Amino acid sequence: MGGGSPCASCKLLRRRCAKDCIFAPYFPPDDPYKFAIVHKELSVHQRADAVRSLVYEANARMKDPIYGCVGVISYLEDQVSQLQMQLAVAQAEILWIQMQQAESSMANQQIIHAEDKSFVQHNSHTIVPQLMSFGSSSNGVREPLKRERER
Repeated sequence: MGGGSPCASCKLLRRRCAKDCIFAPYFPPDDPYKFAIVHKELSVHQRADAVRSLVYEANARMKDPIYGCVGVISYLEDQVSQLQMQLAVAQAEILWIQMQQAESSMANQQIIHAEDKSFVQHNSHTIVPQLMSFGSSSNGVREPLKRERER
């Protein structure tokens, strides 16, 4: 506490501000908005997360004094972008393979259909006349009967 006025934290929370208040250096009485937004956005339950965030940023600053955790975020975004491109390439390859398989399957079906058609066309000259003459060739069946009657 400075000149008798409570810090923004103690004022907002309606507490008596002690001389050794841990919030006083960071939340001066002339800037109550600063503590108000921290208090609103970071509840007491999130205190541990806030400390972990500060430690993470400090470690990142030690490794990269200029960019800190922003450098790490940028690196990770680049990595995500590269992985998305690899995924798109892999999906395109899968689609290409599926199209090749479909074309191959269609070609095989056409070959089978063409073979069936040529078989039918080739044999239709011999089978169809036989089938058509089946009714009229009943003479072959009648002749043995005729022979039996004659005996």
